[in-house]
Amino acid sequence: MAHHEHHTPEQTEDVVEAITPLMPVVLPIAGGVLMFLLAFIAVFMA
Repeated sequence: MAHHEHHTPEQTEDVVEAITPLMPVVLPIAGGVLMFLLAFIAVFMA
């Protein structure tokens, strides 16, 4: 019952560090979608 762990540099990469370069593109798109959804809900409820 030997337990072997093999850690490679690819497995230790942080997910947040991988996503960080995409933030200038992702944040405005997500903001636009959120504003559209909120406006749609406000018009639909009125």
